Amino acid sequence: MRGPENRRQSLAKTTALGLAGMIPKITFANKEERKMLPIIDTHQHLWDLRKFRLPWIKAGSVLAKDHLMSDYLKATEGLNVVETIYMEVDLDPAQQKEEAEFVIETCKRGDTPMVAGVISGRPNSDGFAKYITHFKGNRNIKGVRQILHAQTPTGLCLEPQFIKGIRLLGELGLSFDLCMRPDELGDGVKLVDACPDTRFILDHCGNGEVNMFSRDSPPHPSPVPKGTPPGGRGRGEGAKRSADVWKRGMEELAKRKNLVACKVSGIIVSATPGKWTANNLAPIVNHTLDTFGPDRVMFGGDWPVCTQVATYKEWLTALQTIAKQRSEEQQHSLFHDNAVRVYGLS
Repeated sequence: MRGPENRRQSLAKTTALGLAGMIPKITFANKEERKMLPIIDTHQHLWDLRKFRLPWIKAGSVLAKDHLMSDYLKATEGLNVVETIYMEVDLDPAQQKEEAEFVIETCKRGDTPMVAGVISGRPNSDGFAKYITHFKGNRNIKGVRQILHAQTPTGLCLEPQFIKGIRLLGELGLSFDLCMRPDELGDGVKLVDACPDTRFILDHCGNGEVNMFSRDSPPHPSPVPKGTPPGGRGRGEGAKRSADVWKRGMEELAKRKNLVACKVSGIIVSATPGKWTANNLAPIVNHTLDTFGPDRVMFGGDWPVCTQVATYKEWLTALQTIAKQRSEEQQHSLFHDNAVRVYGLS
């Protein structure tokens, strides 16, 4: 999930009223969909704002409403999304356990495409070890994420307590999703090196921004002026420097074998609404695919965050257009096979 920062009186009751809502048993592949590549969405968000507090959502935005499983199914109808991995939504830390319970209960029911999840956690908090150890061996909980951009201070991921928490994830067989500013990927390299027994997954192509490569956006000097939104660089000197820093960070992370995958996700949010094409996304996508190779990349929808700029179908279609220059085997790996291996799906 990109954007600014930032669980049941009974499980049955929350399932009925929580993030997913009540939905009927569904069929995931009709005759037409079977002709398409099967897709595992490794980055699916859901939230019910009646139950969960998401402080980062701005009032009046397209995200400031419930986004339930029934809405997700409508958004992905006909696209052959066969399984999903839930991604934490940076909710109020006091509700982290409830979010995890929602994920586990939804997966156990088996009436939606959600098969596992990555849950919220604060690795540098005093209660993290007790909280996360509870999920050791749970087949539906695959990892943890704490967003490291927006309101999170620079360098947080290198604090000793944070590193201790990430090392614990490795001991528990859980992964950590890196989601950080593109110019701080070097800190990500240091964290990955400090935790050799923990598996890492890089979100959103390292948060590379479309306007780093845009020909039309006005140039900014480096550093970017205060208040410039994500994606606010053009192809001036500052943009070139940002692109170069991002590329080097991606290349260094790709050298680390315990960084097991990079998600091709999220980048559409940095494009200009109504003024983008697949060509605008291609430089980031292609550098990611080339840098990490065909066996270490996975598709992520980043719905509903993507809807700030594009529908799910528009984002997916653009990525498929770019990926068509790759072999069919590589496309299968990107959209399906790598996720099965990385998350241990059956």
